[in-house]
Amino acid sequence: MKRKNGTEKNFSNWTSIYVLGIVSFFNDIASEMIYPLIPVFIKSRLGLGASFIGIVEGLAESTNSILKLFSGWISDKAKKRKLFVLLGYALSNIIRPLIGISGSWGVLLGFRFSDRVGKGIRTAPRDAMICDLAPENKRGFAFGFQRAMDHSGAIIGPLIASLLLTYVLLDLKTVFLLSYIPGIIVILLIIFGVREVQNSRYTELIKEEELSRVNKEKRSIIDFKDFKNLDFKFKYFLTILIVFTLGNSTDAFLLLRASDLGIKTAYIPMLWATLHLSKTVFSLFGGYFSDKISRKIMITIGWIFYSITYFGFAFSNKSWHIWALFAFYGLFFGFTEGAEKAFVGDLVPAVNRGMAYGFYNLSIGITALPASVIFGLIWKVAGFKIAFITGALLSFISIILLIFLKNPKKKNIVQTS
Repeated sequence: MKRKNGTEKNFSNWTSIYVLGIVSFFNDIASEMIYPLIPVFIKSRLGLGASFIGIVEGLAESTNSILKLFSGWISDKAKKRKLFVLLGYALSNIIRPLIGISGSWGVLLGFRFSDRVGKGIRTAPRDAMICDLAPENKRGFAFGFQRAMDHSGAIIGPLIASLLLTYVLLDLKTVFLLSYIPGIIVILLIIFGVREVQNSRYTELIKEEELSRVNKEKRSIIDFKDFKNLDFKFKYFLTILIVFTLGNSTDAFLLLRASDLGIKTAYIPMLWATLHLSKTVFSLFGGYFSDKISRKIMITIGWIFYSITYFGFAFSNKSWHIWALFAFYGLFFGFTEGAEKAFVGDLVPAVNRGMAYGFYNLSIGITALPASVIFGLIWKVAGFKIAFITGALLSFISIILLIFLKNPKKKNIVQTS
């Protein structure tokens, strides 16, 4: 249907944004049908314990984080992001279900590694694509919608797996293989429902930014001179994120604290689903309001919620405290996930968005591992209370550092709303 002022093109941009959100929904259904069962599979089928699980996840996530940088940078050079998004999602959804047929630790490690490679290939180009597609004044909503759909899938996936195991009485291998169904939907949605950005002004802006670059040498491999060309504000923001992430350990410690306070194992998946339900609701809320007020303010509020949550875990002594804290914890994700990604888009030129999101994901990814190690050591040496208080204090330090970061100047909105 023809619309005035060229908004039919903008409509196709929003269609792609919504489809990418639905892609995240079905992908997380497929992923979360499997992920919570992997430790059980490793222990029951392969006879291996926690140390092996740590090696598998550590290697997989480290690779994932590094690949996000390279895939984002290459998608900037190729100016074609959909291909990387499709390849990444396809690789994960083709390989991931095969974990259920693993007969040895080496085969399982290879499948899990390939799954995380797929995520590393797709994440930064997908985030850059959403930023390209969304108008500047609607970026927060676009990222908030994507995160909300992601978390919605993370609620439904484990529930489907539990239903299949408990009532249909399927075995783990069959449940894993059935995750091919939502995985195939993911691939078809990307092929037929997602387009590259459709806007002539956007294309002109990319050309202008490329012409304004001082260094126009052709390079075949990643050159960190590209990182030097990024604004100081972006680099400072990455530094703040690293400080914050050092206090943001794995949520497995929250589940451990829940178990210590007497929450039964059978209720742990329900507790996890409560967190994802809270994330879903507040991601939409936080993304929308980050477009209305300063994204920096939204991130600051989110980090305050994080500090309150960790202080709460430090001093909680009853099981109902844990349920309340898990629901409250969703506020942190809702106020920060969409706002942070939209803020990255505000801080960098369009021509470098893929690389910027690569560095954003890399900074969080490589810091998450030492954060969890440090947290665990503090818990072991000084107790859980000091560990949680340390995480809360690092959040406050990050908030102080964020105060000194000036908001980026508003650019001309590329897409019409």
